Amino acid sequence: MPQAAKGAVAPNPLLAQYRLLFPLICCGVLFLATYGTCKLLVFSSSLHTWQFWQGAWAAQLQQGPLLAAILLAACAAMVYRQLSKQVYLLDFSCYRPAEEYQVTWKRFMAGSRECGFFTKDSLDFQERISQRNGLGNCTSFPPSLHEEPPNCNMVTAREEAEIVLFGVVKEVLEKTGLRAKDIDILVVNCSLFNPTPSLSAMIVNHFKMRSNVLTYNLAGMGCSAGVIAVGLAQRLLAGEPNSRALVVSTENITLNWYSGNERSMLIPNTLFRMGGAGVLLTNRPSDRWRAKYSLQHIVRVHLGRDDSAYRCVYQHPDSTGKIGVELSRDLVKVAGKALTHNLTKLGPKVLPWSEKLLYAGNWVARKVAPGRWQEYVPDFKQAFDHFCLHAGGRGVIEGLGSQLGLSQRQLEPSASTLYWYGNTSSSSLWYALSYIESRQTVRKGDRVWQVGFGSGFKCNSAVWTALRNVDSKHPAWNHLAADTTTEQDSKLRVENNTAAENKSTADRSAVPSTLRNGQNGVSKDSEDVSDKENSICNGHKDLNQDGTASVKDREGDVFAAGESYLAEAKSCLNGQVKHEDSGSGEIKAHSQTLNGKQAVAFL
Repeated sequence: MPQAAKGAVAPNPLLAQYRLLFPLICCGVLFLATYGTCKLLVFSSSLHTWQFWQGAWAAQLQQGPLLAAILLAACAAMVYRQLSKQVYLLDFSCYRPAEEYQVTWKRFMAGSRECGFFTKDSLDFQERISQRNGLGNCTSFPPSLHEEPPNCNMVTAREEAEIVLFGVVKEVLEKTGLRAKDIDILVVNCSLFNPTPSLSAMIVNHFKMRSNVLTYNLAGMGCSAGVIAVGLAQRLLAGEPNSRALVVSTENITLNWYSGNERSMLIPNTLFRMGGAGVLLTNRPSDRWRAKYSLQHIVRVHLGRDDSAYRCVYQHPDSTGKIGVELSRDLVKVAGKALTHNLTKLGPKVLPWSEKLLYAGNWVARKVAPGRWQEYVPDFKQAFDHFCLHAGGRGVIEGLGSQLGLSQRQLEPSASTLYWYGNTSSSSLWYALSYIESRQTVRKGDRVWQVGFGSGFKCNSAVWTALRNVDSKHPAWNHLAADTTTEQDSKLRVENNTAAENKSTADRSAVPSTLRNGQNGVSKDSEDVSDKENSICNGHKDLNQDGTASVKDREGDVFAAGESYLAEAKSCLNGQVKHEDSGSGEIKAHSQTLNGKQAVAFL
């Protein structure tokens, strides 16, 4: 039973805890009332009446045990049916990539340059996005993208799927102490990679599951498919009493790494990373005592009838035939609209009466006096204790946090998920929940809200209630020091994000140039860039007197002379960088001094 939301009138704790025994209590009270009435009539009647009622009561007592047994059986069936309708979360696991799959930001940019697929403009664009997208310095890619050039094909895509899927399923089975043969329902969701046989068949084959296991494979449903998979499992469990369901959520990076130069399709390269999650659900009443959470609500919103919403996340080939996922400029607006629809449906189910009355009063006031009252936004912090937001990017998390008025601590699980693991698509909600369990506190009765966005366009959310105090230590967060507080983790993450934003400015200032009268001049006695590692990955160029560009590595200076760098050096001496392709003299980038600081504007 959900704990009363803060600020709302708390229900009777006795009825809240024993609500399933209420039918038994009512039947017992009815039985005692009947018996007491009969006794009262017996003692208030004459001797003749007494003998009549005594005989009638004796006849009823002869059938009493049978009637009591029938009554108890009916009540037990009612209680069992009520328990079977509940869906419980036994446990879940999140994939922790091995160290061999980890890639630093510098290595990512170096690999992007070395593969030869991208133009200089595309590389610069990916670098700028990577500097402010909220990802940390070290995230994980599948083995195929570690090769030079990347080896993306069906074989390597299957390899990635096996690494992630088998890992999370094995971990969640070990956590719950169950065998693969104990699974009755299997639901797998992966949006962009769907081979034949399916991913669910891959799991059945590897773990040798029963032949009568019910398997389902969800495809093309985007980053919110994890909640959809849980909703599907809930509906399936409703028709399969006394069963267990395994939900596996992942996304495949191998075949969906974009090698073209369309900017709207390059953004996923900088955000999506390797990951997955396995969730074990059950409706067995005997499993309730060890379950972590009870599923309260699944709310789904689909805006697919609107063309702009339908195409805001769209997979198609670019002008050169290379397939990628395009993110349109309407994405933020569509996501906000979808979230509003979802909260409108979810609010009446979870908000306390105080918030409902405030919203109703505000609605009436706005109808009576239009323009005088602003729309009241309910405080969902009174409905939920923990928030698992879709880690789609830094802007997504900060935008949701601002709209909902969340604190730094409430945003921390999703922001930390993005920082350490990137956007793992539908499984990112489970990484956030695992962070809450590992680094924060979940108490009995706490309510957890998961919300995700996906192509189509969809906004789906799930509400869970903790059945006990949860203090699990997930391997996905074992790399964080045990004695480090969450506030220190958050401070470190914010500092790293701030430092990332300053990468570009720091890189440009490392070039040996001096500002004179608003123009860039080449100084003969300028100092070399001291950070050799940065100069490898960021491609820093030291302009010498002869216009030759040098790129530093850890061993020494490797000189690469070329006409393009010579032209760039000459144009820098004139105070501007001209567009080489058009030859029109259009300024592509310029720098000037504002109050003693260098400001760079990209046109």
